[in-house]
Amino acid sequence: MRNKYLVIDKEILPEVFEKVLKAKELIRNGKVKGITEAVKKVGISRSTFYKYKDYVFALSEGNLGKKVTISLLLEHETGVLSDILNKISGNRGNILTINQNIPINKIANVSITFDISELMIELDTLMSSIENTDGVIMTNLIAMG
Repeated sequence: MRNKYLVIDKEILPEVFEKVLKAKELIRNGKVKGITEAVKKVGISRSTFYKYKDYVFALSEGNLGKKVTISLLLEHETGVLSDILNKISGNRGNILTINQNIPINKIANVSITFDISELMIELDTLMSSIENTDGVIMTNLIAMG
């Protein structure tokens, strides 16, 4: 099976990826008013930012790839979230936080942050397993760090 995620030294990548990360950090830290100001400050277009923002993540040196945050859209049915949490913990992922919004139109938005330092399988394998869980509408890897 092919791995979906790679760790690559930024020195070999086009500068645009680092600029996207800088823009995301400016937004996250509240140093700019919004995306338009952030992209101007780092010197990329809005379209470039939107093209890569969901695919480029920084790994913090101290916790190199040990924490992951995923976002999910789930059907509001008994046991769906429990099944996902069991898949994570059953593979020795340590769940750190769970945030769930009130379901609207029988769909709940959930984010889960968990430690993958002792994960027994590859992250992309776990993500595929979660994506294929009954009641999961959508999954996104939000951050690694």
